[in-house]
Amino acid sequence: MTDDAQISRAYLVGGGIASLAAAVFLVRDAGMPGENIRILEELPTAGGALDGDGAPESGYVTRGGRMLEDEAYVCLWNLLETIPTLGDDAVSVLQETKEFNARWLTHANARLIDADGHILDASRLGFTTADRVEMARLLALPESVIGARRIEDFFSPHFFTTNFWAMWRTTFAFQNWHGAIELKRYFLRFLQELPRIHTLVGVRRTRLNQYDSIVRPVQAWLERQGVRMERGVRVTDVEFDVGEGGERRAERICFVQDGTAGAYELGSRDYAFITIGSMTADAGYGGDDTVPELVRDKRDGAWNLWETLAREASDFGRPGAFNGNVDEAKWESFTLTMRSPALLKRIEEFSGNAPGTGALMTFKDSRWLMSVVVPHQPHFDGQPGDVYTLWGYALFVDEPGELTGKRMSEATGQEILTELLGHFGFDDIADEVCATTAVTTVMMPYITSQFERRDVRDRPLVIPRGSVNFAFLGQFTEIPEDVVFTVEYSVRGAMHAVYGLLDVDKEIPAVYHALSDPMTALRSLKAVFA
Repeated sequence: MTDDAQISRAYLVGGGIASLAAAVFLVRDAGMPGENIRILEELPTAGGALDGDGAPESGYVTRGGRMLEDEAYVCLWNLLETIPTLGDDAVSVLQETKEFNARWLTHANARLIDADGHILDASRLGFTTADRVEMARLLALPESVIGARRIEDFFSPHFFTTNFWAMWRTTFAFQNWHGAIELKRYFLRFLQELPRIHTLVGVRRTRLNQYDSIVRPVQAWLERQGVRMERGVRVTDVEFDVGEGGERRAERICFVQDGTAGAYELGSRDYAFITIGSMTADAGYGGDDTVPELVRDKRDGAWNLWETLAREASDFGRPGAFNGNVDEAKWESFTLTMRSPALLKRIEEFSGNAPGTGALMTFKDSRWLMSVVVPHQPHFDGQPGDVYTLWGYALFVDEPGELTGKRMSEATGQEILTELLGHFGFDDIADEVCATTAVTTVMMPYITSQFERRDVRDRPLVIPRGSVNFAFLGQFTEIPEDVVFTVEYSVRGAMHAVYGLLDVDKEIPAVYHALSDPMTALRSLKAVFA
């Protein structure tokens, strides 16, 4: 506990998991009274990308699906081990998650499916000697040499036809044009997954979707500590002062709420934690008979705020490197809400996986490169026993589908369902499934923007040089060696921000290095040469 924390105030811009985690660390580890903490969120619901919403009548929806992992998610587990579940204060979210995964073990039997609806032998990764040499070269090069080059700059065409790439890219949502630095970090961070990428037995999941299983319990804990969540607050600027010695201080947070401009003045002992950018900003929604809008004009405040801040200091990052090409960063997801068990029963017969025991099933030859996963039921709090859900997404949303002939970006929810059923070869149950299923689609213009090509100037440090009272949070900060597009990244950044600014005398869990474990390295090497 720090002495200043008792009389300090903290303002957290954004209500995503990074801010929620930072608030927990401020109370739990820095000793700041909860009533001294305000979270400023533009949207009606907190949680950011960790969302889960809907009802059995209108349909459920999650924009994305997250797969957690034992070795790499140490900061997330640190957070959740002290957060009680909503149903039992004596059981932590971490304990619930461990117990759930012990009961529902993941072992995908149908990771890849071909054009004829047959399950491929995904254990055959398909590497040639040239592929292995190219992988080794990327791993050996320092990031300063890799620079802002693309993944496809480092590999020959054959690599992109392998079973390995079909599984790796859909597990983590990589495009060939994404930054090679990010792929290298993923190779190093998740090398332990390489021998089991065809079954994903290392995947860990929460009991329900992450909003219900993580966000709501964290929110409830924070509310009990007195932390205030202010919704409908669009932060437009943060004003800074630079001292003679180069120290920098956040002095004022400017915002608009209900059409009225306002500001929070920061005292000499106050702190600002600012989430920059958003991978789920400007998400557009569609339904059974509608197509989601692709928003290109930055209506959400997250990107506008970062662009404003970046004009104030050269080391506050360059958001244009990430939000400057929507067509490279977008993809579309969909959630099925089914009032008949027909599709889930058929998928279980087809794959041999009961709901919650499989993983992503990828249609390798699909021009959309579509993947789906059947979660354990129920997946939403309050979901009735006779209602079922399934989630899926596709990386190539502007390619014509084999069954509908339409681009996914121009297809209605029911047309996407028709495409899915055709790839499975389930034509005999198509009428029943379509008649009893509601489809919610989501187009996300920036969902993989954090993977865009970048250099060292494009992402700001969590605590910029000279900062005495402010830090940046989220997926667009720079945390050496760690990988973006993970909950772990947001939580680790929050821990760095709070511990660093408030001098918390606690050790931040180290980034897991699979290569430091000889057995893990050996298993991975065997998989590459199999």
